[in-house]
Amino acid sequence: MLNRVILIGRLTKDPELRYTPAGVAVTQFTLAVDRPFTSQGGEREADFIPVVTWRQLAETCANYLRKGRLTAVEGRIQVRNYENNEGKRVYVTEVIADNVRFLESNRDGGNSTGGGNREEAPYGGGNSNNSNRSSNGNSYSRDNQDPFSDDGKPIDISDDDLPF
Repeated sequence: MLNRVILIGRLTKDPELRYTPAGVAVTQFTLAVDRPFTSQGGEREADFIPVVTWRQLAETCANYLRKGRLTAVEGRIQVRNYENNEGKRVYVTEVIADNVRFLESNRDGGNSTGGGNREEAPYGGGNSNNSNRSSNGNSYSRDNQDPFSDDGKPIDISDDDLPF
């Protein structure tokens, strides 16, 4: 069985950060995702999909995402239900995100973590995956002997090194 979803859309408003009684961070936001077709009137329609993030990912989203930002979300669909104040059963379908990518930089110029025009920072499972940083937080350079740097030389691998 598989429950996996990938969405790209724009936030309809700033994320809402809250904490559970146990102190766990949770963020909720809605992603407006364009449909791949137009209506009979020629207008573009969109789906408004609720997204929930937890822990460090929730805090990161609350700090860096803003209304209108183009964002990619990867996660799973969850359907939950509860009884409201009127005693009626309410069903909620939402995406529980475990990976969020910021696909464009902040429009106002603030909160930008990168020096470039385009920010594409992946955050998944509460870990910031900055590919330009080593495990101790330092930026890679040729002096740090990054084993994955492209120096133009072929890599010698024997058949004994291969797992298959």
